[in-house]
Amino acid sequence: MRSSTRFAGVLAGLTLTLGGAALAAPAARADIPACARLAGQAGAADTDAVTAACRLGVSGDLQGCVNGMTEAGVPGGAAGGACRTAAHEPR
Repeated sequence: MRSSTRFAGVLAGLTLTLGGAALAAPAARADIPACARLAGQAGAADTDAVTAACRLGVSGDLQGCVNGMTEAGVPGGAAGGACRTAAHEPR
């Protein structure tokens, strides 16, 4: 096998691998702890319901997240802010 063909194959494999990692990266950037902290500051205890709602925010289900937060006792405006925070990069 010629080295130029081998190099092209390695480069193509590397490109596919890195491309797959880039697609998976947004899920790793979620900030569930910050979401739960905001909910706690708004008066809700850091419960399983709050964490579950934050997970919905991470997956992009903003309305489901807000509904879950509201059921856990987080006021509407704070629930929306916490859910939007869930999908952002941790700081």
